[in-house]
Amino acid sequence: MSDQGWLADTRASYDTVAVSYADQVRDALAGEPYLRGSLAMFADLVHVAGGGPVADVGCGPGHVTAHLRELGVDAFGIDLSPAMVGVARRDHPGLRFEVGSMTDLDLADASLAGLLAWWSLIHVPDDTVGTVLGQFRRALRPGGLLLLGFHVGDQSRLKTQGYGGHPMKVHVHRRRPEQVTTWLRDAGFTVEAQLLIDLDESIPGAILFARRRP
Repeated sequence: MSDQGWLADTRASYDTVAVSYADQVRDALAGEPYLRGSLAMFADLVHVAGGGPVADVGCGPGHVTAHLRELGVDAFGIDLSPAMVGVARRDHPGLRFEVGSMTDLDLADASLAGLLAWWSLIHVPDDTVGTVLGQFRRALRPGGLLLLGFHVGDQSRLKTQGYGGHPMKVHVHRRRPEQVTTWLRDAGFTVEAQLLIDLDESIPGAILFARRRP
């Protein structure tokens, strides 16, 4: 599928489910201690490194962006879906949210202290991941922190129905942490830590902490 095709499908799908998705995840972090712990560690690492702007790329309705702000991080959100950005601005009116694509970030070189892609790489095809990670590296300052969360597995599937029963058309890619680690190293990152979660569930998750090499 062409870049234009999968991006257009992803944008349209999340425009359709934005309100229902926001309702579903608004309080989700409250029941996820390992996710909260990972975000807290990420926030601490950003603070220790001197602070600075942090981009939540693929922010959806902004609940993780808001959580990072509560942890003292200068976080802002970017999402492909205008409807998602609209919901994020509605729910978190004091925070900054922008429409944008992780394939072509409208951010200055070396302008970020940190960046997270919190289960937002899952719709990016394998052959485009390198481009996305290159955009992440470009926007991060040397030594800047990257936090990735994603589904673990070997399969991809087409999701045709989503939150609230609304129609969607997005491919969901599950990946092995070792593959993502290889992509990160090839893109100019040093991988510092890995956390695997929900190993006994049908769809385990992985969280990787990485840092931009000079």
